Amino acid sequence: MANFDVFNGDADGICALTQLRLAEPREATLITGVKRDINLLKRVDANSGDQVTVLDISMDKNHADLTRLLAAGTDVFYVDHHFPGEIPESPKLTTIINEAPDVCTSLLVNTHLKGAHTAWAVVGAYGDNLNKSAQGLAKNTGLNGAQLEQLKNLGIYINYNGYGSDLDDLHFTPDELYQRVSTYTNPLDFIRDSREHFEKLENGYHSDMSSAKNIEPEKTTAQTAIFTLPDQPWARRVSGVFSNDLTNDHPNRAHAVLTEKSNGSYLVSVRAPLNNKIGAADLCRKFPTGGGREAAAGINDLPAHRLNDFIKAFEESYA
Repeated sequence: MANFDVFNGDADGICALTQLRLAEPREATLITGVKRDINLLKRVDANSGDQVTVLDISMDKNHADLTRLLAAGTDVFYVDHHFPGEIPESPKLTTIINEAPDVCTSLLVNTHLKGAHTAWAVVGAYGDNLNKSAQGLAKNTGLNGAQLEQLKNLGIYINYNGYGSDLDDLHFTPDELYQRVSTYTNPLDFIRDSREHFEKLENGYHSDMSSAKNIEPEKTTAQTAIFTLPDQPWARRVSGVFSNDLTNDHPNRAHAVLTEKSNGSYLVSVRAPLNNKIGAADLCRKFPTGGGREAAAGINDLPAHRLNDFIKAFEESYA
């Protein structure tokens, strides 16, 4: 019997799997990638009796390969908070799917494990910019304010590390970062004992964010703002966390961050207003390669000739 752990390369995916394997240790083949690399089930070659765990990747985007695995007799455990599309009916499939805007995969796994490793769920929630959810979950953990701030920073840094056009853009590959953090029952111990790796993330984050802070918006209204980042590794790394910062700083405004790509297209990150976390996924799904969730979504490859169409749709969505 073979085991496969398939997970998004961002903080939510890494922290969800960390919780699960601390509670249920299992040798498994790791399958992951940069945050936007979500068609991961195509890389799984599993058969009857094998077990596949899938965390924080869209079922809708992996439907064909999920169906293939189930038909082969593979047992699949699927936890996610993105739009799932049609969920296959199979005795081989176990799902925990919740699209609520204040939920992420780490929180779903925490509930599934009855709070066995809540501190890692807090890190994952902070990484997904679910600050209120993270704070609510942390109330009964005994963490003080300084410790909570450390977990928040760790979540932000792990999430930041997942963004890039390919693995060469990242400070750590997601599987390497998972292997480094998942040996620690307490994320505070990782921060203390793996100081070199924590500081590599921290220093990279602050350096890239300082470059992003100099970017002026291309267009703003009372309800929306659009930013364009250059085709540079720092810009690709920072696109998601920069979008989150804009949302936190302007909670009544929707934001679109477009990163130029070498092929002339754009990578798009959309954040719904923090005070009205709806509509991002529906907007992005109007375009090929688009998807996500209510509060945060994106388009992996927006052709330049569709840019005006996107801007119009974005502004109409949040008028």
